[in-house]
Amino acid sequence: MAFVPQTAGVLFKTIRILLPGRIHKRGRYSIEDEFEPSTVCHRPEGLEQLQGQTKFTKKELQVLYRGFKTECPSGVVNEETFKQIYSQFFPQGDSSMYAHFLFNAFDTDHNGSVSFENFVTGLSVILRGSVDDKLNWAFNLYDLNKDGCITREEMLDIMKSIYDMMGKYTYPTVREESPQEHVETFFQKMDKNRDGVVTIEEFIETCQKDENIMKSMQLFENVI
Repeated sequence: MAFVPQTAGVLFKTIRILLPGRIHKRGRYSIEDEFEPSTVCHRPEGLEQLQGQTKFTKKELQVLYRGFKTECPSGVVNEETFKQIYSQFFPQGDSSMYAHFLFNAFDTDHNGSVSFENFVTGLSVILRGSVDDKLNWAFNLYDLNKDGCITREEMLDIMKSIYDMMGKYTYPTVREESPQEHVETFFQKMDKNRDGVVTIEEFIETCQKDENIMKSMQLFENVI
């Protein structure tokens, strides 16, 4: 069941890309800075509306927006830019495919770009959502064609992308068959009725019973 903790660790690095600590070191702003969208092409929704849609406070939204605007001055990020930002954190691996999958998970409008609203809404689920909320978000990440179930092929694509990105950091060296082995372990535990796919119900039920997965869900608490 290593795939969920692995993904949680990778996702944690992704969140750090646009969180305040990274920008704060540059001395660009303080937590008291105002929410000023006037210098960007895309203006995010008002603070009150975003507060109502997320579980962040006004100050947290201000800090998150400053970080987002510093990395994405236009107010939105396309997939290519997302991949470039992401590759900075995994310079010895190929993060492009995993970044593609993650970008699609944040691009809930399916318009080829991630706005601040998209980003902060997803972040709210990952950081402040219930266990079920977080597991639903993770399921959506793995359900590549959004048909409501995860197949072996989809899971293998995700696992290969993680190994491409992280494999060179592991010791001992990752074997070529390791992604396939993880996928088989995944299905043996989660595919309760042995129909070759994993539904959201099977996914959530199995994850909630796994201590390691539940611990991985706590990685994001108190990040901001």
